[in-house]
Amino acid sequence: MLPPHLKFPIHHGTRIQLGVTGSIAAYKALELLRTFHELELIVGVTLTRAATQFVTPLSFEALGADHVYTAMWEGADSAFGHLEPAQEARCMVIAPATANIMAKLAHGIADEILSTQSLAFAGPLLVAPAMNPRLWDAKATQENLAILRGRGVGVLEPGSGMMACGEKGKGRLTCLPDIVAHVLRALTPQDMSGIKVMLSLGPTREYFDPARFWSNPSTGLMGGALAMSAWLRGAEVSVVHGPVDLWFPDSISRHPVQTARQMFDACLDLWPSQDYGLMTAAVSDFSPVPYGQDKFKKTSLDKDVFSLEFATNPDILRTLGQNKAPRQKLLGFCAETTDLAGYAAKKLKDKNCDVMVANSIAAPGSGFASSTNKVHVVDAAGRSEEWPMLSKCEVAWRLMEWMTHLLP
Repeated sequence: MLPPHLKFPIHHGTRIQLGVTGSIAAYKALELLRTFHELELIVGVTLTRAATQFVTPLSFEALGADHVYTAMWEGADSAFGHLEPAQEARCMVIAPATANIMAKLAHGIADEILSTQSLAFAGPLLVAPAMNPRLWDAKATQENLAILRGRGVGVLEPGSGMMACGEKGKGRLTCLPDIVAHVLRALTPQDMSGIKVMLSLGPTREYFDPARFWSNPSTGLMGGALAMSAWLRGAEVSVVHGPVDLWFPDSISRHPVQTARQMFDACLDLWPSQDYGLMTAAVSDFSPVPYGQDKFKKTSLDKDVFSLEFATNPDILRTLGQNKAPRQKLLGFCAETTDLAGYAAKKLKDKNCDVMVANSIAAPGSGFASSTNKVHVVDAAGRSEEWPMLSKCEVAWRLMEWMTHLLP
């Protein structure tokens, strides 16, 4: 299943070409096809002869591939099938890619349908290798990869682990979200290339004792969608996050924290080198005064009444706003139950932000642990908009569009 912070509705109807080669990982291409369709992409599929030994063309046809190529000459309608992806597709990805197909691509060999289509394709080309570790480590394979990278081919590094043959090492097909994310990035204009973006996301946990903490239900999904929207557009992204379960590409720098104080320190360390600050984290404003290293026992109570003393946590957004250089742009989030427009305008000024987003945590389907959000957005230039209930990915994409117009 595709992670919810990758479900961007930005390339609906776009055609891509999926190449599949003779690896045991070929069966994963079926799920990859389904995932592309989930994003409403139009997908043509090309199978090498070796690939058909692992998965059948009929399987891809049954899942809606348009068209499925298996040979150079498949009848009158496919007389120019070796050229069609170059004419119609905006991106081509080979997953899994064997050492054989990469050798052909590196040296311009076009002796079957997939290598010919790839050679004729002038758009973004991605390869996701999958092979035995010894094949991956072979000097010839590494030299061929260097050639492909030098030509601008995107190489999605394989993972390490147990292989189908029983050996351990590097050569496992990278995860499907990684392939999908890089295809989406290849389709997206890189208008944020060279821009550094820092995000905070997720909850913080303020511990009372080793077993108990003060927190909130944030999953970090809104921040995850913003991080991916910036990354898809070419930005260099750093994420400071509380305890969340979100996948990100390896090129997104992660800075895991637990407490508000730790998030404060991490954000302030990163902030001077950043162009954007997108602060979506649900930071605890207060933390309980710690009981100590031992677990608190209810048997220690004199009465059946328990009270806690709380201390105020540092205000991360306000501190970043106070230390914001003229070139830097700062976006803040505030979770509200009423008067979204009023609180957004007030906090925009109080925190010295460029954009403030108030999201409702009272409206059904909005806020914590939901896939959608209802927001009111204001900026320092006086622009103010109330948006209907939208997926968090669509909210993120709209906000990033807004932010990109703020930089000179």
